[in-house]
Amino acid sequence: MSEPSTVVSAKDVKKLRDMTGAGMMECKRALMEMEGDIEKAVDLLRAKGAAKVAKRAGKSANEGTIGSYVHFDNKTAVIVELNCETDFVAKTDDFRALAKDLALHIASSAPIAVSRDQIPDEVLERERSVYLEQVKEGDAKPEHIIDKIVEGKMSKFLKHNTLLAQDFVKNQDKTIEELITEVSARTGEKIGVGRFSRIKVGEEPA
Repeated sequence: MSEPSTVVSAKDVKKLRDMTGAGMMECKRALMEMEGDIEKAVDLLRAKGAAKVAKRAGKSANEGTIGSYVHFDNKTAVIVELNCETDFVAKTDDFRALAKDLALHIASSAPIAVSRDQIPDEVLERERSVYLEQVKEGDAKPEHIIDKIVEGKMSKFLKHNTLLAQDFVKNQDKTIEELITEVSARTGEKIGVGRFSRIKVGEEPA
């Protein structure tokens, strides 16, 4: 015996589709599964989209576009290479908007690398040494406590300085990695940041 709550309106399907970019049938199934709750259906589709993205992790992303941003005072500029799998997706408004958003974000947040594995070991060791000295200068603490405090400081350093881990400047509720995953799920292709360059008048290159 079917429940009335599993009957969904075309209006709700369209609303969910506009919110997520998912296909019409996918939206309808998600709404039926979540008994008409649009917010829960959004979460379900995002989770499924993230899973699809993970499956495509091994695919090559050799197409893409360059996003750019110059601050209104003409003293900060950014170019960022955003990659995808096909030229078709590279030309979509969604993909190009993402590239522009990333360039704007980088101008504002000044990450030093795309992800942790792009930060040179000597930079990480230098930061670790500074934090270690800071902790040791305080009250005497057991070695394992010192290690935990230093690791906590290192996690914050990586959060603040790696692009994918940073909170998106236009929506602090999501990280850049989550933003990219959402667009990747909507386009059905693997999307990744190839590289970026940020210059500011008077600043030495990183």
